[in-house]
Amino acid sequence: MFLRLTFTTSFLAIALAFTAYGQSAAQKPDATTAIPRTPDGHPDLGGTWLNNSATPFERPKELEGRQLLTDEEVVELNRRAKKIFASGDSDAAAADAFFLAALRNVEKYKNQGATDSSERVDELIIDNRTSLITDPPDGKMPDYTEAGQRRRAAYGRSRSGTGNPSGPAEVAPGDRCITFSVPRVNGVYSAGLHGFYQIVQTPDHVVLFSENIHEVRIIPLNEQHVSNAIRSWSGDSIGRWDGDTLVVDTTNFKAQLHPLGVSENFHLIERFTRVAPDEIHYEMTFDDPGTWTKPWTAMIRLKQTQERMFEFACHEGNELIMQTILSGNLAK
Repeated sequence: MFLRLTFTTSFLAIALAFTAYGQSAAQKPDATTAIPRTPDGHPDLGGTWLNNSATPFERPKELEGRQLLTDEEVVELNRRAKKIFASGDSDAAAADAFFLAALRNVEKYKNQGATDSSERVDELIIDNRTSLITDPPDGKMPDYTEAGQRRRAAYGRSRSGTGNPSGPAEVAPGDRCITFSVPRVNGVYSAGLHGFYQIVQTPDHVVLFSENIHEVRIIPLNEQHVSNAIRSWSGDSIGRWDGDTLVVDTTNFKAQLHPLGVSENFHLIERFTRVAPDEIHYEMTFDDPGTWTKPWTAMIRLKQTQERMFEFACHEGNELIMQTILSGNLAK
């Protein structure tokens, strides 16, 4: 894995201020309640977490009708992946491509658009799931509406290098170092080297920090949404506890080029459940009638890690790169 630059942002001040709250968590003795808890009795979600899973976003055609792999199949696929990616002869691959390369047992993985070698992905792990999407049960994203298709195509053009944008608004926010989108459910910026999160928790707030683009979501608990007129890249998030699950409700997204082509009316519901001392199930439900024909749900496994968070050196606005991206159209 590449060396990540030393993390120096002011988020450390937030984390240090909240540390005492999480450190005094009470422990329950029996196995069914052994997850750490805060003084108010809620599961302690605090810490650094990693999505290191190579589970494909949608279920591959070869695995239609199968929600789970056998243990023997998992061992074999991880053996194949090690052979393909550990040597450094292959290109870097997002989780889907990593999984499919192992499933199809290719000799090498090559991608004309790759900018890194496979050393950045050789620590991805294949588990027994055949898709991140859990609903619909077929593991497939529901059909797009016509408007959703247009928005997703616009995002694709913005990343293709052939879109010839006339201004920054036609360039993907990730290429402008603004956001890799909320939530980060698929693609190269969702898992492995790019899959680090830090969670900080108090009785009335939860902070969800994504290492990439040092993006911080400060989520108040038991509050109301702000006015519908106030919109942002990451939307307006409010949280509440439903038993041992933290539920985060997010609305008020601004119009943007989003990897999934969502509209301003996108309604995101995230559920964080600490199912074991070292694992959180991070479930997200996508509801946007202007984009999909029906809501759908996906789940990511976050594993606890002792690795530190580091600075992601991507300057907001990405001025020099933006000048190059826009120069083609300006030269006309």
